[in-house]
Amino acid sequence: MGKKVKWSWSSALIGAATATATAAFIFGRPKDPSFHLLNIKPTSVKLNLPVLHTDLILTVHVTNPNIVPIQYSSSSMSIFYDGSLLGTAKVEAGSQPAMSCRMLKLPARLDGLKLNHSRLFSDVKRREMVLDAVVDIEGIAKVLWWAHKFNVHVDSRLVVDPLFLDVIEQESKSILKFFLLERGCSKLEIVQG
Repeated sequence: MGKKVKWSWSSALIGAATATATAAFIFGRPKDPSFHLLNIKPTSVKLNLPVLHTDLILTVHVTNPNIVPIQYSSSSMSIFYDGSLLGTAKVEAGSQPAMSCRMLKLPARLDGLKLNHSRLFSDVKRREMVLDAVVDIEGIAKVLWWAHKFNVHVDSRLVVDPLFLDVIEQESKSILKFFLLERGCSKLEIVQG
C-alpha cells in the first residue's frame, strides 16, 4: 500500500515512441487508389470500311486515399473488346497530393473496330458493349526523406452504350505493390489487393 513507484522520463519516451509507431503503422499503411470512368467523349471518327477508327477523351476520377503524396510515370492503358486489343489511352506522368481526388482527361484511340465483328451488331442492338481495360502505373511515394517505389495494376470491366457512349456499369480492381526497401537485388514488398 505504501509502495512508491519511481517514474522516469526514459520510460515515458519509450512508451510515447511505441504508441506513435503503432499509430503510424495502423493509419499509415498503403491503401489501394480508386479509379472511376465518368465520361467518354468522341473527338473524331474515321470510317474506312469495314474498319472504324475513333479518337476519344476518357474522363477518369482518381482517388489517392494515402497519407503521402505520390508521383507517377506515364503509362498506357490497353482497352479490349471481346478479348481483342481495341485501342489504348495515354496516362501522362504527374503527381497527386495526399488524401485527394483528381479528374484526369486521357486521350484514347480505338483502332480497328471491325464492323463485321460477330458480336458488334448484337451489342449495338442491345445498347450494351463490354470493354476491358488494363493499366500498370509506377511511381514514387515520399515519406519524409525516403522515397518508396510503388506499382498499381488496375483491371476494369466497363459496360458502355455504343451509341451514346454512356458508361452504364463498371467494376475496377486495383492491386498495389509498395516496395519498402531496395538495395541491389533484394527488395521487400507489400502487396495490397
